[in-house]
This record gives sequence, C-alpha cells and structure tokens, in this order.
Amino acid sequence: MKIEVWSDFVCPFCYIGKRRLEQALEKFDHKGDVEVIFKSYELQPHIQSDENVSVYEVLARKMGTTVEQAKEMNDQLVETARTVGLEYNFDEVKQTNTLEAHRLFKYAEKQGKGLEFTEHLMRAYFSESRFLGRPDTLIELAEEIGLDGEAAEDVLVNDDFLEEVRNDQREAQQIGVQGVPFFVFNRKYAISGAQPPELFQETLEKVWKEENETPSLQQIQTSADAACTDESCDIPGDDN
Repeated sequence: MKIEVWSDFVCPFCYIGKRRLEQALEKFDHKGDVEVIFKSYELQPHIQSDENVSVYEVLARKMGTTVEQAKEMNDQLVETARTVGLEYNFDEVKQTNTLEAHRLFKYAEKQGKGLEFTEHLMRAYFSESRFLGRPDTLIELAEEIGLDGEAAEDVLVNDDFLEEVRNDQREAQQIGVQGVPFFVFNRKYAISGAQPPELFQETLEKVWKEENETPSLQQIQTSADAACTDESCDIPGDDN
C-alpha cells in the first residue's frame, strides 16, 4: 500500500497529522507493507524568510487578528501537539519560506533519507525553533542525519530539485489539494487534515481489504441453462 502525504515543514497540523498517521500504522497488522511518501507543498510560497518577524506576526496578518490573538491560537495548537507527544515552541519561531527546505528534502529523498529528513526538519522548526530560512541551518540539519554537507550546499546554491518540487505542487493542483496535510491512499481514498488516528486506522483497513481480498462471484439465476459441462451441452428449448 502506498500513502502519499502532501505537507509543508512549517505547517503545525502537518506534524500532528504525521504523528497520528504513525500511531495508526503502529496498530496496523500490515505496517511492513505500507510505503509512506512525502510530497512538497508550500503554504505561503511568496513569503520571504525573515528572522526579525515572528510566527505570531505572520499568523496575525494571515488571519486578520492581533498578535496577542494569534499567540492564543497557537497556544491551543501547543496543547493539541502535546496529545501526540510533540512539544511546540512558537515563541522563537520566525517567518520562513520553505522552498529551499523542500529542494533539500528532495535531495535527501534521493539518498533514501526522505522520511528521516522530514521528521528532522519539522522537529527543528517546531520544537527547537531553528531558522529553516537560512542555508547554513539547512546544511547543518542535513549533516545531522548523515547527508553530505558539500552536496547539500551544492543543491542550495543551484536550482537542483526545483522541478521535482514543482511537479509535486502541480500534482496537488490536479487532484484537488486545497490544504495540508493531505493523505492519499493508493490513489483511491484521501484524508484531508490532521484527523484522529481512528480514521487513519479505518482507512488503512478498508484499503487493505479492498486491495487484497479476492472478490467472490455471485451467480445470477436464469430460467434456462445454456452451458456446457464435461459430458454435454444443454441447449435451452431443446427437448431431444
């Protein structure tokens, strides 16, 4: 089974949704047969990284509220994150554009470390308040999971993997993704948002059953037979 997840590294519900999916997978008997693939999505593609602008100010502008109201909204998110074992520290988080992080993620994915780098980036942003808008921070994070620092720097200096990121974004548009996280199961069912683990469990079981159970044939009864057996063929209306 393949699960594709469109998400952004600075999306608080994406990290929560990731954890809830993982909780569901832990209870799924066929976890070893599930492949999870993360896809790139930019929540605010036109925003500029700025270490002088807090995430509260970004949220206040976006929602049309005061900074204090934005902080209260994030306080609620902090409590929600704790229910899945995550500690969010928004006080030091700054305005961040994620395109470079997504490009470097594509490099990590090519090295077989896409899932690990996704987790590392999200933890760095939400729990450690590390500034993902700075290239040296991204390179440092890449090195921390065993990626080559010079290769990571080359990716960021050039436009490497930009087209791969854009392909994910175009694909999101094609299938109607309007917000993240967005989970697609075998290109058959989709879950939008950080839904409860129970819904992920139900969907996992449903998809597995539909993809792996052999369908039983139901015979339609007819008034007369027109079929052959090993011994003879019965022709309807033939009494001879």
